[in-house]
Amino acid sequence: MSTPADRRQRVNALPACRPADRASIDGFLDAAWAEGGLARATLEAYRRDLEGLARWSAEQGAAELSRADRALLFSFLAWRAGQGYSPRSNARLLSCLRAYYGQLVRRGRRTDDPTALLDPPRLPRALPKALSESQIEALLAAPDVAAPAGLRDRAMLELMYACGLRVSELVTLPDTGVNLRQGVLRVMGKGSKERLVPLGEESQHWLQRYLDQARAVLAGARGAVRTDGQTALFIDAQGRPLSRQAFWGLVKRYAALAGIDPARVSPHGLRHSFATHLLNHGADLRSLQLMLGHSSLSTTQIYTLVARQHLQGLHAKHHPRG
Repeated sequence: MSTPADRRQRVNALPACRPADRASIDGFLDAAWAEGGLARATLEAYRRDLEGLARWSAEQGAAELSRADRALLFSFLAWRAGQGYSPRSNARLLSCLRAYYGQLVRRGRRTDDPTALLDPPRLPRALPKALSESQIEALLAAPDVAAPAGLRDRAMLELMYACGLRVSELVTLPDTGVNLRQGVLRVMGKGSKERLVPLGEESQHWLQRYLDQARAVLAGARGAVRTDGQTALFIDAQGRPLSRQAFWGLVKRYAALAGIDPARVSPHGLRHSFATHLLNHGADLRSLQLMLGHSSLSTTQIYTLVARQHLQGLHAKHHPRG
C-alpha cells in the first residue's frame, strides 16, 4: 500500500515547476487571498496541488498549467488514484482546480473551463469517532499538573473539549482571545470567520491556573514570542507558540497514559467528542453549529447519526424488547 512518504518521494522526483506555471500559480493565490480571504493553510494546500499538477504536466511534455485541457486533468486525477491518493484528497484537488481555472475564465485568460465536466470522486460517509465520557475524563486527568508544561497541557485539553475547537484554532489562539470575566472565548475559524464560544467552569478553572502558575514560567525572562503581531496563549519552554504537531504528540502520549489506544485518539477526536456528548445531552443542532463554526447545518447534521447510534444502543441494551 502506498504511504504518504512514498507519494511525496514520487512527487519530489518530478521536474521543477516551469517559470510560467509558477508565475500563474502565484498570481492565482495572491488574488484568492485578496478576494476571498482564504486561510493560510488553504492557500498552502492549493499551492501544493497546483505545483503537483504543473510538475507532472512538465514531465509529460504537456502544455503549461494555464492551457491544460480536460483530458490532461483527467489523466492527472487517474495517475493520482493509481499512486494511492484518497478520494477525499482528489476531491480537494478538484476543488482547487475549479477555483484556479474559474479565475482564469473570469479574467478573460481562457474561454473554457476544463474542469466543467469532471465529476468529483464519491466520498465515503465517515462518522466521527468520539471517545466515551469516561475516556475523556481519564484523558483530561492524565497530565501532571504539578509541572508547568503539564498544567498547560491540562488547560489545552480542557479547552479543546469544552469548546469543540479545531487544533489549528487552539494552537493559534492569542492571549487576547480569552475573556475569563465573561466566560467566553473568541475564536478565529476557517475563512477568518470569528465566533464566540462559551467557557465552562472547569475549563475556566484550569485556564486560570495555567495563566497564574505556568505561562510566565514557560515564557521565562525572554517572554512569549510574538507572531503576526499577537502573542499565543499556549507556548512551549522557549516562549514560542505550540505547534499542531507537538500538540498531536501530546494527545497521543496522554491517551496512552490514560489507558486508551492512541490510534483511536486525535486532537480532532476531542472536537468530535464535544459535539457528540452535547447532542447526547440534549443540545440542539443550531446551537452546535454556531459553537463548532460550521458554515452549513448539513455539516453538523452528521453528528445526529452518532447520537442516533448511541440511543439505539441504549434501547437494545435496556429495553425488554430491544
